[in-house]
Amino acid sequence: MESLTLEFKREYSKSLVTTIAAMANTYGGMILVGINDKVEPGTERVVGVDAQDTIDKTASGCREKFEPPWEPTFIPVPFDDGSGRSVVVIRVDTNVAPRPLLIDLKAPIRLSGQNSTADRDRFLKLAREEPSAGVLPTGQNVMSPNLDRDNEGNPVADFILRTGINLPMGEAGAWRPLSERSVAALAQALNNSAFPAALNTLGHSSYSSSTGFRQHGYNRSRTARLVYRALSRSAVPHPVETVVTVALPEIYGSSTAVATVTIDVLYRVRRYASSLDRVGLAGEEYRYPVPNLLDLFEGILKTTADPKVVAEIARITDIDSSLVAQPRELHLVADRQIKELLRSDSLQEIPGAGASHGGVFRANPALDLRDAADRQEQADDWLRQLGLDAGLTGMENLVEHCRAETWSKT
Repeated sequence: MESLTLEFKREYSKSLVTTIAAMANTYGGMILVGINDKVEPGTERVVGVDAQDTIDKTASGCREKFEPPWEPTFIPVPFDDGSGRSVVVIRVDTNVAPRPLLIDLKAPIRLSGQNSTADRDRFLKLAREEPSAGVLPTGQNVMSPNLDRDNEGNPVADFILRTGINLPMGEAGAWRPLSERSVAALAQALNNSAFPAALNTLGHSSYSSSTGFRQHGYNRSRTARLVYRALSRSAVPHPVETVVTVALPEIYGSSTAVATVTIDVLYRVRRYASSLDRVGLAGEEYRYPVPNLLDLFEGILKTTADPKVVAEIARITDIDSSLVAQPRELHLVADRQIKELLRSDSLQEIPGAGASHGGVFRANPALDLRDAADRQEQADDWLRQLGLDAGLTGMENLVEHCRAETWSKT
């Protein structure tokens, strides 16, 4: 279904160039050339085009019509039937496109899933924007979290992880409130994902019950807050707590506003263990095992790429699932030095390396988190970076050992 950020074209036409400019001046998006936008009885939906001819004509039209000259990204997707035809995906990225992008001294924009022309006020707003102003790069720029503190100023958790994505908004998502059904469907998708099992991997599964993801706390017409809590009867009632927040832009906000999905994972297992003496080794202060942390990282990545979770997020924001970016950033903030948080195993401290209470870990944009091998590679990279930033050696060998043990069990 076409939307504010997705359009289908049967073949190249002059209007294709206008659509590229309109998307560049609004939220960006994708144009799929070689697909009928209207399907009638007896008409094929996917017809394909000559990829090189379509790309050449579109690029030429962009160079001739745009002021300043600019080209989007072209991605040919060939058919596997030997016909030589393809669907050409044209990706319009607002983070690299000049704004405003003009055609005949006018600025096309997207309104209600169609092309329109910016009025005077909208044109002036576009002209005043700096490159990428007001637009968050999808999957990037997640605000760093803070550990909550008690009345005496002491942290109330061992550490917090945060990741998230930024999303464009479709026509309906830009004005309608969140529905109870859509929020409930997202909660169900999260409960059925790899997330609950991954969250329970730390603490040796010493707690067996949880609330599951459900609405809790600050929920409004354009904000949903889904909370998962592990349950215990100790002085630490929630050893693990995860908050997934979906925030849609305010209806009367900026024309370049985006939706955000943020995932916060808080662990209090160290505090939980000290209250029970049943987690970890008796008589020793609990430290988090690296293999379990590796499982947690991988579980988070698997959940954010889960097709059902992605589909529900796309439904809420009224965009195509293909426009839901993969997280490209992970924050970790601990209440103490990382070297004091992790179980030593084969890790060795580098003398004079200094202190680290966490860090910001960027993802490799070349990796597809829907692929199991790519997810493992990304989780491995984050663990290696965590060890290096903490002034520890041996993390690389430890991660390789963890993977070797996993492979031997399969």
